[in-house]
Amino acid sequence: MSSIAPDLPNSRMILIVIAMVSCLVMLDNNVVAVALPTIAASLNADFSDLQWVITGYVLPFAALLIAAGSFGDKVGRRFSAVIGMIIFGAASLSCGLAVSPLMLNISRAVQGVGASLLLTASMAIINHTFQGAERARAYAFWGACMGAAITCGPIIGGVISSAFGWVWAFLINVPICTALVVATLKIIPESRDPDAKRLDYLGILTLSSGLFLLIWAVIDGNNVGWVATEILWRVLGGVALLVIFGVVEMQQENPMVNFKIFRAPNFGGAAFAMVGYAAGAQVMIFYLPLYLQNAFGFAPVIAGISMLPFALPMFLVPRLGAKLSVAPRTLLTAGLCITAAGNILMALLADADASYYEFALAMIVAGTGAGILNGETAKAVQGAVPPNQSGVGSGIASTIRFTSLLFSVAALGAVLVSVMLMRFIPMAQTLGLSSEAADLVAKRFSAGDTASLLTSLPASSVERIFAVLRTSFDAGFGAAAWVAAAVAIVTILLTRSLMSKTQIKAPVEAVFAAGE
Repeated sequence: MSSIAPDLPNSRMILIVIAMVSCLVMLDNNVVAVALPTIAASLNADFSDLQWVITGYVLPFAALLIAAGSFGDKVGRRFSAVIGMIIFGAASLSCGLAVSPLMLNISRAVQGVGASLLLTASMAIINHTFQGAERARAYAFWGACMGAAITCGPIIGGVISSAFGWVWAFLINVPICTALVVATLKIIPESRDPDAKRLDYLGILTLSSGLFLLIWAVIDGNNVGWVATEILWRVLGGVALLVIFGVVEMQQENPMVNFKIFRAPNFGGAAFAMVGYAAGAQVMIFYLPLYLQNAFGFAPVIAGISMLPFALPMFLVPRLGAKLSVAPRTLLTAGLCITAAGNILMALLADADASYYEFALAMIVAGTGAGILNGETAKAVQGAVPPNQSGVGSGIASTIRFTSLLFSVAALGAVLVSVMLMRFIPMAQTLGLSSEAADLVAKRFSAGDTASLLTSLPASSVERIFAVLRTSFDAGFGAAAWVAAAVAIVTILLTRSLMSKTQIKAPVEAVFAAGE
């Protein structure tokens, strides 16, 4: 199938609209991340509640990505994107009207369902519409737009939280979704996989349920305990369902996931680079706003603006990378190396109680690595599937990315809180707090809820307790940054070993056409 971009006079407008649709997912997460401390104070939420604001959204989102991609290939990618935006907008309205953490997190889960449809559809439309050099430029533009969403998200989130209240971090999505639905219907042509005969319902059920159970186990493992009966049953159930999914797919004439993709050139290395990007770089979008507010005492709007050293490179670097004629392995490993270096610098500076300006330099390094990886990982994974299966391809790419993000949010959260508690509780006891009270205070501080702590702590020791809280949080964040750096280093080795040193030109269709 040849590129259709040159034949469409409005191909540039297609790319702009579909990039904005993709940005909606990233913009929402970044706006919400900065608003988390305000949400904690308003809804009396603790750190685990705040994690669910993120993970409750990502859980159904990650579990349904491949199914959503298959759905778009079958019924039409434009139709899938429109349905996704309607669901996303309605759920955003419910989030803004939430009066409890439970209502907010249920609404966030519905948001995740809509997001899975609109993100896979938008990436599939890019993959279907553009090929060759046009596709590379399209993904560079897409990556730059995603970087712009990351750049604007913290600032918008800070302004909204400070000036209008956290509810507008969600309500703002309603008019945006409305405008994007109109633009999508007017500008983007419908496309689908002509070979898709029917939806693989059994495959969708087993894969989505298996991923759901595994991700649910990871989310609750930190709080319930990794060897708790309910966690073990979720893990066993998830693994069993994924095994059944594999058996079902191998017997399908037209499977939802063609396992020949794992023999495609560069796929394995690109997939591990995606893991490194999500778990080593993208995860910091969640933790950096908390760190800037807790470590430096910034208000939400200031914390949002202070994210610019990390966010700006994610906007600028993809556009520069598109002009380079470099093999994918070189770009991906370079991005992972820079990401690891940035995380190490942030860990060292957090432990050294550095100033914001010193910490900003480390954020620039980390953001540069993330900017390289943002578009390049998506382009590399998408390049491993034929254009007619671009919906499933985008589902696989997004599943790898956001499942890795979810696992890393849970893992780094566990590291941060554990190290903080180990540092804080012994020192807090010398200041007159019991171990139970110190545990509660540390968790509420981790969530960014400092306002309620001011009224609950003994007035004579507030200043000293807050000083200990900040140094303990610094240590916890530093430990989490070390873990993120370790993930990036491991994926460097895997990416280099599994990818070719040169650009592979062979069409991926040949891999899928080859016999068993």
